[in-house]
Amino acid sequence: MGMPDLGRFSDPSILILASMAGRKKHGYAIMEDIETMARVRLGTGTLYGAIARLEESGLIEVLPSEERGRRPYRLTTARVAFLREQLTNMETFAALGLRRLATQ
Repeated sequence: MGMPDLGRFSDPSILILASMAGRKKHGYAIMEDIETMARVRLGTGTLYGAIARLEESGLIEVLPSEERGRRPYRLTTARVAFLREQLTNMETFAALGLRRLATQ
């Protein structure tokens, strides 16, 4: 008997920000990196909807296009701390969950 499909336990925004940590990327590169990094395939609507919200909130910014049709994005300098905090909170949560599983 296979495992039930409970949906994705991942927030596209955090996946996108983590993908962009350290360097600028365009949408397709972000999508491919997330699939490699997290084994999650974001649809284009999900990806670009989340990118628009991240840009609107000031977490990422669009850079001048270097290639036709590809808009590179990067984390805003002030928001690197936000991503670090979010990932640290996730790490703490995961460690707690794993400790609880160890007592099963």
